[in-house]
Amino acid sequence: MRRHALSCFLRIAPGKLNDRDTQLESGVRSLLVLALLFVAALHSGVAWPAQNASTRLASVIKKWESFERREFPEQATLRGHHEADDRLTDVSDSAVLRRRLFVNALLAEIRTLGRAGLTPQEQVSRELLTWQLAQRARLASMYGNLPFGSFDSDSWLPFSSLGGPHTFLVILAQASRFESRQDYENYLARLGQVPAHLQNLIKRMESAIQAGWVGPAAPVNRVPDQLAGFATAAIANGPLMGPFSGPLRGVDESDIEGLVAEARQVLTQKVAPAFAELKRFLEDRYLPAARGVPLSASRLPAGKAYYDTLAGAYTTSPETPEKIHEIGLSEVARIGAEIRRTLDSAGFPGKLSEFVAAKRADPVQQFGSAAAMLAGYRDLAKRADAELPALFAVLPRMPYGIRAMQAFERDNAEYYIQGSEDGFRPGYFMANVNRLDRRGRFEMEALLLHETVPGHHLQIARAMEIEALPEFRRHLWITAYGEGWALYAESLGGQMGFYKEPETKIGYLSSEIMRAARLVVDTGLHRFDWTRQQAIDYLVDNAGLEAGFAAAEVDRYISVPGQALAYKMGELKIKALREKAKNRLGISFDQRRFHNAVLDDGPLPMDLLEQRIDVWIGREKAGKVKRAGAVREPQT
Repeated sequence: MRRHALSCFLRIAPGKLNDRDTQLESGVRSLLVLALLFVAALHSGVAWPAQNASTRLASVIKKWESFERREFPEQATLRGHHEADDRLTDVSDSAVLRRRLFVNALLAEIRTLGRAGLTPQEQVSRELLTWQLAQRARLASMYGNLPFGSFDSDSWLPFSSLGGPHTFLVILAQASRFESRQDYENYLARLGQVPAHLQNLIKRMESAIQAGWVGPAAPVNRVPDQLAGFATAAIANGPLMGPFSGPLRGVDESDIEGLVAEARQVLTQKVAPAFAELKRFLEDRYLPAARGVPLSASRLPAGKAYYDTLAGAYTTSPETPEKIHEIGLSEVARIGAEIRRTLDSAGFPGKLSEFVAAKRADPVQQFGSAAAMLAGYRDLAKRADAELPALFAVLPRMPYGIRAMQAFERDNAEYYIQGSEDGFRPGYFMANVNRLDRRGRFEMEALLLHETVPGHHLQIARAMEIEALPEFRRHLWITAYGEGWALYAESLGGQMGFYKEPETKIGYLSSEIMRAARLVVDTGLHRFDWTRQQAIDYLVDNAGLEAGFAAAEVDRYISVPGQALAYKMGELKIKALREKAKNRLGISFDQRRFHNAVLDDGPLPMDLLEQRIDVWIGREKAGKVKRAGAVREPQT
């Protein structure tokens, strides 16, 4: 979709303009001069004829990387950049519009650059950044002149069943640098900005309600309860107080009492009242407006094209939702047959759901304490680490740890927090120990491999350490690539000495069939108008999920349309590329080098990944690989 930077931004959504639309249109008009100056500034000083292609591309990349650091200071902190540790992202309407302008202008600029004169790796960078900007521009264009955008910070609904600003603040409290008094003061400065930040989000959600951009109530129903611990004086005893609950590193003894008192004051007098107001807004305004709203994202104001865009962005695939639905049905049938064979070999005549329920109820499969469960995960991690040299030619140096999720996160799914590029913080697998009956020992192997190694930690850490890549490629997240790789990593468990018992193999297959069922359910909800109960029943009947967990999964798919498609679609593509490489290389196929070929360009959309694997296959066939594990061409 090729559009001038401003024409895309200023497209008005079809339909009659109400008063709010008129105000917003007026606001947009008032920004025209700023927009024109902004685009002029973006292109100023660019004397294209006097610069070679590499220099021009480097200039565009530098603008993008500077934009990311400037606009999203929290992400900069997590990456190990500390210039703006005292700021939160500006989520005002004008900031959202500013980011939309920038994306469209930079997209227009990079499209003027051809491939000629670029090295092969520079060509990858050009294609990757063009793809990324085009995806964001297309999604943002669907909002017309409304103050929403394509970045997570700019969403029309900044909350989902997966979390929101409250969960991200906790991650910052855990992952920020605390080595000096200035670090603690920076954190307090961030907390002091929470009221204005949340006010802007409330204003945006009000705009969304008036414009018809309202999701169904079910996924948001649990958010007020999650906010409860942030909305009273109890916040001073919660995770946001964590940095001040132990020794304060780099702080004079005489200053500690004052800093701790200031932290309590900021949390109880600024942050808690702001979250209380947000909680009231959700309960009194948003949830009533959301009741009775259709579940399907295709029913939102942008229509079917909205879900098509989300599905394409998350899967990086040209497949339509209808085709993805069919792929899901086929995969569910295939994996279901393997599960049946495994259950039969174990002498179990019942259904998958019955087997899982029986195993979870078995005292042998349960842990007596959170500490015991964490120790179980750490033992599995040691086993996994020992097998990695047989699977990879080059491994990342960054270590990882295993921590317990916070109590307020309740039954939320486990997740991974990446380490920092400055080496200050390792990666962490956050394990849910809030309900010890929620996961049996037999289910832990596949989950550990997915979240740590050879899954998320290995892939993300490896990309961060490839210094030859531009910064934006080292830190890029593409869901189909990242989640596809992590699901593929689960499939390596058999080679690594895992899944030896029928129940642990069922644990892996249960994970795989759930990801396949997501293809059916997500498209069922958002393209075929499935009901919530219909989606829950499908997961219970076909993926063996417990009804409560199935409901939570469905609410996740409702609140983040298309995201759940990425896992299986990405994994299927990586497996297909592996088969292509094996068929073309025959006995010379080396899975260690193949795995690094997949990883060593950093995250890529699936079509570009295939191009790179084709290059690698050609080099392998020609016998020109000089360093195992790297997809590198001579610089030209």
